[in-house]
Amino acid sequence: MLLVCRYGPEETGEPGGDFLDRARHAVGLLARQRGCERVEFGRAVEAPGEWVLVAVFASLTDYRRALSPFEVREHVVPFLSAARTDEAATFERRFSAAGPDGTGDGGSDQGGSGDDGVVEHPSILG
Repeated sequence: MLLVCRYGPEETGEPGGDFLDRARHAVGLLARQRGCERVEFGRAVEAPGEWVLVAVFASLTDYRRALSPFEVREHVVPFLSAARTDEAATFERRFSAAGPDGTGDGGSDQGGSGDDGVVEHPSILG
């Protein structure tokens, strides 16, 4: 399960505001939740006012459970709610692979791993 939230200048507020502090706190809280495999937060190189948060969860159930603890509902949910809503934010994973340094998902226990090191995740959409 992938969560992709996009933020632009209108969502980030004034330069020097608390947006990055809120983002850091949200990343830390999400990453500590059971079933969360990783969280990334970054800025677009071509458009520095554009930001993205990407979280990878083992399953849809783990994603939903990750949003349940009080501290997450208090800090993370409002941060995620500030993201753009004109595009989809949750995606099922279909393929993943580890990078050459061994990081990434390549060892997931879902789906099978082919000779190319790509893990296929079963569709949750049918």
